[in-house]
Amino acid sequence: MTLTTQFYTMLAMVGMGALFGAMLDTYQRFLNRSARKKWLVFLNDFLFWILQALLIFYILFSVNFGEVRIYIFLALLCGFSAYQALLKRNYLHLLEIMIKLVISIYDFIVKVLKKLVYSPIKWMIFLIISLVLFLLKSLLSLILFIFKIIRFFVKLILKPFHWIGKLLWHLVPKNIKNIVEKLYNKWAGFLDPFVKVIKTSLKNVWNKWFQKTKKK
Repeated sequence: MTLTTQFYTMLAMVGMGALFGAMLDTYQRFLNRSARKKWLVFLNDFLFWILQALLIFYILFSVNFGEVRIYIFLALLCGFSAYQALLKRNYLHLLEIMIKLVISIYDFIVKVLKKLVYSPIKWMIFLIISLVLFLLKSLLSLILFIFKIIRFFVKLILKPFHWIGKLLWHLVPKNIKNIVEKLYNKWAGFLDPFVKVIKTSLKNVWNKWFQKTKKK
């Protein structure tokens, strides 16, 4: 190994020692050991140290093809000590500033998205739902109104036939009237329970649907 290569190796390892110190402080800042389970902390620590070892070996391999010497460990220790003595306080201060800056940018983006995207979409959906409900209620009212008109005209048209039927009924002999009335009462009494059940079911369904529409 030439002197130039050794010099570059020393500089690289000093830099990696300082970088390791910065990455260790960053890792400790985000890990929050007290709030995590022990097995998860152990797994994170294991992966962190493996990653640091691989990174240092990669830099060492790039500089001197992976030759390990005693002074390499001394250079790493010197870099780490230099970071702890000279750079740690400033780095941690800068790290906190960067974290606050990222949080502020994130909060700003979230607020902008809420104002420009979420709120317009929410009010647009609310407007569409309100419009649809209004149209449905209006259509229902129109159908009921038309039904009332049709029923009125049907009654009006059938009124003469009703009068004619009454007149003809009075002309029917009494014994035939009695037979017809008996048959009518018999079948009416037989069908009454079914008619009541059907009417009650339809009324309940109508009331539930109308109440839901009214609440909306």
